[in-house]
Parts: sequence; C-alpha cells; structure tokens
Amino acid sequence: MSKVLIIGAGGVGGVVTHKCAADPDTFREITLASRTLSRCEKIQKQVRELRGRSIEIAQVDADDVGQTVELLRRVQPDLLINVALPYQDLPLMDACLEAGVDYLDTANYEPPDEAKFEYKWQWAYQDRFQSAGIMALLGSGFDPGVTNVFCAYAQKKLFDEIDTIDILDCNGGDHGHPFATNFNPEINIREITQRGRYWENGEWKEIDPMSMAMTFDFPGVGERKAFLLYHEELESLSQNIRGLKRIRFWMTFGEEYLTHLRVLQNVGMTSIEPIEYEGRSIVPIQFLKALLPDPSTLGENYKGKTSIGCLIEGRKDGKPKKVFIYNVCDHEESWKEVRAQAVSYTTGVPAMVGAKMMLTGKWRGEGVFNVEQLDPEPFLEELAVRGLPWHVKEM
Repeated sequence: MSKVLIIGAGGVGGVVTHKCAADPDTFREITLASRTLSRCEKIQKQVRELRGRSIEIAQVDADDVGQTVELLRRVQPDLLINVALPYQDLPLMDACLEAGVDYLDTANYEPPDEAKFEYKWQWAYQDRFQSAGIMALLGSGFDPGVTNVFCAYAQKKLFDEIDTIDILDCNGGDHGHPFATNFNPEINIREITQRGRYWENGEWKEIDPMSMAMTFDFPGVGERKAFLLYHEELESLSQNIRGLKRIRFWMTFGEEYLTHLRVLQNVGMTSIEPIEYEGRSIVPIQFLKALLPDPSTLGENYKGKTSIGCLIEGRKDGKPKKVFIYNVCDHEESWKEVRAQAVSYTTGVPAMVGAKMMLTGKWRGEGVFNVEQLDPEPFLEELAVRGLPWHVKEM
C-alpha cells in the first residue's frame, strides 16, 4: 500500500482522486493539492460522500519548486501524480528530483509563451532521474497514454510489422453550450490552432491548421469528420514503434465549434502574444479562458459518448492486417461515477492506472519513460477493470 500526492484539482484531478480512493489496497493515503484550496475542498467532500474515504488536502503553487519540495517532504509520498497545467511539468520534475520522489504526468511540457508541444524538455531529464534512482512516467492519460499503449500492444501481440498508425479522437457528446472546451481552454485552443504535422518516411510534414480532413465511422458514435492535428504522442511513437512508415493524429469538431473558433481567431482572441490595454499587459487567450465555462463544470448535463482509438495497418504471418483498437466512454455514466465528463474521465483513469503500475512494481525503471516503452498487457488489463474497456476490431 502506498501514499500519493496529486497536484491539480481540475476535472482530471477530480477523476484521479476518485479512482485512487476507490482502490484503498493500492492507494493507502491520498493528498490532493492545488493553488486554489477551494477546488480541493470540493473534491474532498465528493470523495467522502461517494467513496466513504477521507483524503488530505493542501495548497501549493506548482510553479514554485521550493513550495513543492516542502510539500513533498511533509507528505512523503511514494509518487507525485501531476495533473496540473503542462506549463508546470518542469518545475514539478525539478521538485521530484530534489525530494527523491517518482513522477507521473498526462501531458508533455509546454512553454507558456510559445505553442510548442515537444518532449525534448522532459527527455532531457533522463540522466538526472536515472542518477537519482527515480522514475518519471510521461503522458499517462488517454491521448497521449492509452493510445500509446494500444500501439505497444499491437506491436507485441497483433503484428509482425506495423506500417501506419492513425490515432482517431472523437467526442460525440453535447454539453449544451454554444462554445466551450473540454479541458483547459488555453491549452485546447493552442493545440488546435497550431500548424498540423505528421510523421512519414522518417521526416515531419507540415500542413496549414485544419486543412486536411477525413470521415470515419466511430464505434458508438457514427460517422464524423476528423481533422489532422499535431499531437505529442506522434513524437514518441515515431521513435518507439519499430519499422513505422507513417503516423498521424485526427480529431473531430462540430461545425458550431469551428465557426466560433474562426471568429475568435479572426478578432485576435486566440493569440498568445501580450497586448497593452489601459496600461496593463493582457494575453488575449488567457482573457478568453476567463470568459469560457470552466471545463470541470460541464459534466452534469453532458450527453453522448467519446470514441477514441488507433487504426493500425501492417502484416502478420506475411499477410496484410488492419485493426482498430478503441474505447467508447459515456459522458452520463462518467458523471454518475466521479462527477466529471468523459473527456476528464478518459484522462484521469489512465493516470490512476499508470500510478498503480508504478506503485505495484509492474512498471519500474530509473529514468524518464513514455508509456509505450513499458509492458502494455498489465496496464490494459487494469484499464478495463477501472472503467475503460477496450476492443480490437478487425477492419
């Protein structure tokens, strides 16, 4: 039995806390920390009412390494689960190095002033974590995370050779708002408005944002138009899946969402460049974030399902093979279980599962790891038990 410190009390942080609380044999003690203590108090109350468990809470500025080190030394966890903002990955990794604590996150580091989604900053910690004898697990959410593990499973069990991977992400749900984002608006909009990028024949190819689309029949949802985006798991999977010739990432968006997004872009509201207004420096996208609904408040009235998976082509026993490995998650069922919508659920559950893999020794190592570098089978077995059943469909 182990002790964990969870930093981040948004929608995903709530799911992680609920799911850890539901497994007391693994997670003996849980501390939830955030810059905003009231968020922790809300989740603490929910966990007590729904799970009958008490958790500790704390206030911390995750940008402040000294504060985090002090909290780590006071709590003495076996693992820090980082579900804060991607901007805070590096200071939290620094704190884990100083305190000698294992680390896990769900999304790669992003510099606040530049829309860059790359693992290079975190991979640079490899030698330091290895020398300290501790482990950092990167990207243990759904995409990245489960999608990476699906690819690793396909490589281990389903294919002799993999040629192409298309990761397909569909949110077929309706939250009832004309425009809202399912996770942090600043991160979400930066991700969508950057140039598209995919990996083919050993090199990166770029396209204009939202300029390439395909229609796919998503299980549990139906046919939807999906757009090619750059997503961080492409970087690690292009290195870790042997013989891969091409990998791409696609995401669906409704027409109403796209119309709102185009208008906001056209008037400059999605910009990350500061502007001067009445003597103050304001970043437009941060102002927009303040106007939009908090993603953690969307769950109660959310209808529909998410459908996310990997379309993989290659060969087995000398014959062509094509499969779709996927999960379908219901927004209303997610709300009933953990008071969150399915986008938060599909990110939070794999974070809890990755934590369990580390704490039980099924995934161990010294240094920095992406999830596809580890054994996919125990992770996928636990994932199905914890609320995200997965399926393999021959195409």
